[in-house]
Amino acid sequence: MSDNKKIRILLVDDHAVVRAGYQMLLKQSDRTEIIAEAASGEQACKLFMDLSPDVVVMDLSLPGIGGLEAIRRIVLKDANARILVFSMYEDTVFVDQAVRAGAKGYLTKNSAPETLITAIEEIARGGIYIDPEIAQHLAFQKARAETGPFSNLSTREFEIFCLLAEGLNTSEIAKRLSIGYKTAANYSTQIKNKLQVNSVAELARLAIRHNILQA
Repeated sequence: MSDNKKIRILLVDDHAVVRAGYQMLLKQSDRTEIIAEAASGEQACKLFMDLSPDVVVMDLSLPGIGGLEAIRRIVLKDANARILVFSMYEDTVFVDQAVRAGAKGYLTKNSAPETLITAIEEIARGGIYIDPEIAQHLAFQKARAETGPFSNLSTREFEIFCLLAEGLNTSEIAKRLSIGYKTAANYSTQIKNKLQVNSVAELARLAIRHNILQA
């Protein structure tokens, strides 16, 4: 995009206070313009289709379909969508899943404030931006061929794995993700088979061991 054109941003976070903080931060740049805000994955998908923003700044922890599924749906509609994940999750498994879903960048909320503007501008130019510290961890893992137990899970399976580990039952997951009970139950079985566990308690222990869930 041209250097004198403002970058049109869709902000996606379920906390109004956090979105207000984004607003203040991004006002420091004369190159960015927030055109809309969304508090859920479903709302993000609709606003993306209605407004075609240049960059989407997306949290992963969202009510409803969740951030990973929202990314997947947006990219399914527009393969050129430019999505920057801005999340509290620092574990590389989330970065891997977000990139596989179609995100062009990943920042943690512990990053220096000005880094958000840098990342948005890079992604708006068609580039990618991964938090430098996380990128180092990813490169190290790949160099040692450490793919981890979750590499065989699809984006949807990983999201349902997280919900199961948090203690949601199949009915609650079906309602949260707007899918059928049988579909949710099938996913649960597939996930347990892929991770070679027999119970939700074992899933939770696995999530805690890999810092996906806090003990």
